[in-house]
Amino acid sequence: MKLSLSVRIAEAACKTRLNIPFAELAQMAADLGYAALCMRASVVGVQSSDAELQQVKSIVDAAGLGISMITADMNIPQNNDQSPQALQDFEPTLHVAEMLGSPLVRVCLKQESDIPHAQRACDLAAERGVQLVHQFHPACLFEELERSIEVLKQIDRPNFGVIYEPASLLMCGQPYGESVMRQILPWLKNVYVQNLVITEDGPDHLETWCLGDRPFQLLPYWDESGRGINFREVLAGLNAVDYDGCFTIHQAEGIVTADDARNYAARCKEWVESLNS
Repeated sequence: MKLSLSVRIAEAACKTRLNIPFAELAQMAADLGYAALCMRASVVGVQSSDAELQQVKSIVDAAGLGISMITADMNIPQNNDQSPQALQDFEPTLHVAEMLGSPLVRVCLKQESDIPHAQRACDLAAERGVQLVHQFHPACLFEELERSIEVLKQIDRPNFGVIYEPASLLMCGQPYGESVMRQILPWLKNVYVQNLVITEDGPDHLETWCLGDRPFQLLPYWDESGRGINFREVLAGLNAVDYDGCFTIHQAEGIVTADDARNYAARCKEWVESLNS
């Protein structure tokens, strides 16, 4: 597996900008030994000029990094009602993917009528060697495992897959161990990881379609209390199915200084390495 760092760790709460300069974040990831960055529209996206896209690509290239995936539309991380609209006019998203050299593009589907748009977007993307991926996530068609697999079969495109994300599965009361990975293996394209615990007095809340409001608390990845995600089980499952894609540190941290970003990303890398020891 290749270790990827999401720019989300340093995003502002609005999810539309970073708290630290992108060039510093990219160089820091390279210095620490990350293989790739997971890019979001808070850096560049469909709203960006070609000059801005070229500048970001040059920063990534100079750092010797790859790009594991892009989320090119700001609506998609917001998971709002506008998030599926990017599928209806997919050329701008594909342009961002081509300019940045990303093999994967994250998309969002929220209702049955989004499926034909996803199929057409896949057909456009296939001409350029780009794959579409959808994260397991509350309040969308990829909330519950069984329904997600049904949608994957309905879309029926070789370049449409899923982002395995155990915390979202946990949020929606779904299993997330090796048996799940085996069920989604034909479509498994990427891995995001976050850590959280569902708790009645959680400071944060997320609305799900299947279980209603879910109060939760984010935990450090390296939390050993046993309350959150069992990451040793996650890694064992990924190894058991011979997953060789990216493993992306994707937890929102609201980091505001480059030093804090470096310290956090370094500890995350040490934690991943400890899981494989």
